[in-house]
Amino acid sequence: MRKITCDRLYPVAQPPIENGVVVVADDGLILQVGTAIDFDRSELEYHRGVIVPGFVNAHCHLELSHMKGKVPTGTGLIPFITSVVQQRSATSEMIAEAIRNADAEMYQNGIVAVGDISNTADTFARKAASPIRYYTFVEMFDFLQDDQAEHCFEQYHAVFEQLTLPPGHRKTCVPHAPYTVSPSLFAKIRTFNTGPQQTVSIHNQEMEAENALFRNKTGALIPFYEGFDLSLAHFSPIGAGSIHYALMHLDPDQRTLFVHNTLTTEEEARAAHAWSEHVYWATCPNANLYIENRLPDYAALGAAGARITIGTDSLTSNWQLSVLEEMKTIMRYQSFIPFDEILQWATLNGAHALGFAETLGSIEAGKRPGLNLLEMDAADPVLTNGTSVVRLV
Repeated sequence: MRKITCDRLYPVAQPPIENGVVVVADDGLILQVGTAIDFDRSELEYHRGVIVPGFVNAHCHLELSHMKGKVPTGTGLIPFITSVVQQRSATSEMIAEAIRNADAEMYQNGIVAVGDISNTADTFARKAASPIRYYTFVEMFDFLQDDQAEHCFEQYHAVFEQLTLPPGHRKTCVPHAPYTVSPSLFAKIRTFNTGPQQTVSIHNQEMEAENALFRNKTGALIPFYEGFDLSLAHFSPIGAGSIHYALMHLDPDQRTLFVHNTLTTEEEARAAHAWSEHVYWATCPNANLYIENRLPDYAALGAAGARITIGTDSLTSNWQLSVLEEMKTIMRYQSFIPFDEILQWATLNGAHALGFAETLGSIEAGKRPGLNLLEMDAADPVLTNGTSVVRLV
């Protein structure tokens, strides 16, 4: 058992505690939360800085870790996707080693849970042995080709069946994005996911071309599809942004995690919340800058009451897998958002989005959230380039 104290403790589910103390069992279970005045100081393990719960990485592509540095920055999403398709292959040994290293990097960076996209079974062996808790989203797409929906569903369902869940882990079949999933494939995924509430992840509104396709069947996705010899002759636009197409085909009774949301407006976010009370939003700011050189409208999402979570995306589209670095980027470019709020995005909101909040996301007796020390000025909680994270539990 350890009695850990610091300059300021951020339980997240309650206000910060000056000179807070966390009593934690050897297995990581939080036994008590209090203040230093209530303890014998000789028993306390003191750390300068602030202590926060373990981070939740709500969106990652662990299986793409071997592509670090292979795709140039600032190209826009369509050239980025093309590069990923062209360069994704590698030897199984290279892929496995990169996955192990990326998983270890996330653990070292204080990440306790990950919402991870899988198109293949490449990450499954590592997940079975990892100390990180994973929610695996087996992602499906048929590029809006209704006649391919059955084949595509069976192809990715076979991947889904290969994942044996370690204790505490979860898995779901999910659609990739509005512009890559036909109504027929959406229906198959929705039918498969019926039952107890699950989380369904979907990439959302990352580029202008996505909205243009659904508003009036224009934009760069049309020649992109033609380049892969895929016809959109059957496709009819809906006269609205792509998120409205997703809302037409997703299940409002499941948790829905919209990912990226670079172009999502306040009105669209409000429409999503009116559609379901189980909506969450994942932001991956460094990936947004890497690919499109732009960020979501956080003020608009906040005005709509969006429950925002933080992801890292993949090493294909990022320089590292660190929730802390994502938080720094948000504070650097969106300094109106206070540290306490961004911390909630990085911890408790992510835990709720993945259905892990019963044990993760906040420092409370009875939970096993992990403990991170942020080496920063507790009196002025601003993340700087020099702010580092040390995993304590």
